[in-house]
Amino acid sequence: MQSCESSGDSADDPLSRGLRRRGQPRVVVIGAGLAGLAAARALLEQGFTDVTVLEASSHIGGRVQSVRLGHATFELGATWIHGSQGNPIYHLAEANGLLEETTDGERSVGRISFYSKNGVACYLTNRGRRIPKDVVEEFSDLYNEVYNLTQEFFQHGKPVNAESQNSVGVFTREEVRNRIRDDPDDPEATKRLKLAMIQQYLKVESCESSSHSIDEVSLSAFGEWTEIPGAHHIIPSGFMRVVELLAEGIPAHVIQLGKPVRCIHWDQASSRPRGPEIELRGEGDHNHDTGEGGQSGEGPQQRRWEEEEQWPVVVECEDCEVIPADHVIVTVSLGVLKRQYSSFFRPGLPTEKVAAIHRLGIGTTDKIFLEFEEPFWGPECNSLQFVWEDEAESRTLTYPPELWYRKICGFDVLYPPERYGHVLSGWICGEEALVMEKCDDEAVAEICTEMLRQFTGNPNIPKPRRILRSAWGSNPYFRGSYSYTQVGSSGADVEKLAKPLPYTESSKTAHGSSTKQQPGHLLSSKCPERSLDPSRGSIKPMQVLFSGEATHRKYYSTTHGALLSGQREAARLIEMYRDLFQQGP
Repeated sequence: MQSCESSGDSADDPLSRGLRRRGQPRVVVIGAGLAGLAAARALLEQGFTDVTVLEASSHIGGRVQSVRLGHATFELGATWIHGSQGNPIYHLAEANGLLEETTDGERSVGRISFYSKNGVACYLTNRGRRIPKDVVEEFSDLYNEVYNLTQEFFQHGKPVNAESQNSVGVFTREEVRNRIRDDPDDPEATKRLKLAMIQQYLKVESCESSSHSIDEVSLSAFGEWTEIPGAHHIIPSGFMRVVELLAEGIPAHVIQLGKPVRCIHWDQASSRPRGPEIELRGEGDHNHDTGEGGQSGEGPQQRRWEEEEQWPVVVECEDCEVIPADHVIVTVSLGVLKRQYSSFFRPGLPTEKVAAIHRLGIGTTDKIFLEFEEPFWGPECNSLQFVWEDEAESRTLTYPPELWYRKICGFDVLYPPERYGHVLSGWICGEEALVMEKCDDEAVAEICTEMLRQFTGNPNIPKPRRILRSAWGSNPYFRGSYSYTQVGSSGADVEKLAKPLPYTESSKTAHGSSTKQQPGHLLSSKCPERSLDPSRGSIKPMQVLFSGEATHRKYYSTTHGALLSGQREAARLIEMYRDLFQQGP
């Protein structure tokens, strides 16, 4: 019979006992992505010795996933360092010689390939026609003028009118549509092309925001997201190198892989179990001072938990191990929180935090890499953009499942070919991306090939020799790519999501009634063999802290936002225990 075990300090380890007596805090970090690694490293560098990182998957990195194929590295997740001035990701990569500049310093608005500074975007229609360069440039100028207007609602406090529905997509579509129709110089055929281009641009915008549709992105909050000045950069050796650099400062035994968490029991003020001794597995021992990954090498041991020591938080893992802690830093994605918040926390989260989780948005943006024996595109082409002429009057970016491929906005040409070979990178987002994820590689490759033949007018394009694609939406450890401010949400919701528990204000200590548990029962019904008998005590502040890109008000959706959020939560604990570490041993 499987039993739920508790990991504590060894009674035979005087150093661990001494740390507890001296008040050395135990911190558990959930997630080994950029936020989790940044938090753990910051704590360790400031003298915290009892730190554990629990990672559900078999590898570190979170939404950074670099795949090596042949001589090239392909990024299924984070790809670019966006901006350089004051960007901690940039400075870390630059200091270690990892960088290659890929675009000019000005914001591209996604309208040029991030893989190449050279060449032009080829806008193709479903009738196999290439849209003339002058028409593309005229439309791009018009669109970017309107895009700049979307920033003003937040930045200048401009009121949002009812017609826009407080939606970036609705406002942009109607404003651009009206300006095109009011242009006295364009013939009707040109106007029809430009109207159809609106939908293509908004698909790109949807992919960039990782929303199902840019129509779901809040207009009043859109301008709060802050772009760091400077060029975009890629890391030819892989973005995973940044992850590895962060992990270099963390002893190997601190990180436990393949360790998904079922529930965080907080505000326990509970003592260790009284009564019979508890059997602990060797791998469950959190004595980090052995330097051997917590492996005792002695097999199961009998250990007694000391009654007098209080643990405000207990982390229950899927394998039924329970780990007591003073503080837990939660770095799971907003997608996971949306799916699991009601069962992931006991007691339930405060009402305002639950509301913030509901209001904020996260969607799926996937990449589809296609490798060809030879290029069928010209050397001047840095991307192939798909414009459906029959969408000139469309006001929706949602398609039935059988037409999921219409959400593919285009393919970038990976550059240089000497590194990547002849590879295109396609983009798709939203519910249509989830449909794509359910298809097999053969079906996706076939559909993409047919689209390329249709839009280029070249029926002889061969099928790709290889396909590689992401599946962030169906991954149970992410449930999406990154966050955005959904219509009805604002930066204040990001702040609420980031706020540590328990709240200090007495008016916000009540927990959601939908997730009440029976007094005295710590573990879920899936682990019935262990139940703890909590004894109430003084409330320790900052028991549960929250980090990750979705918790950074200015830099949500970015790798630097994730890293900075991890450092932010570590700083809270460092400040809290400043006096302890200033005293020394």
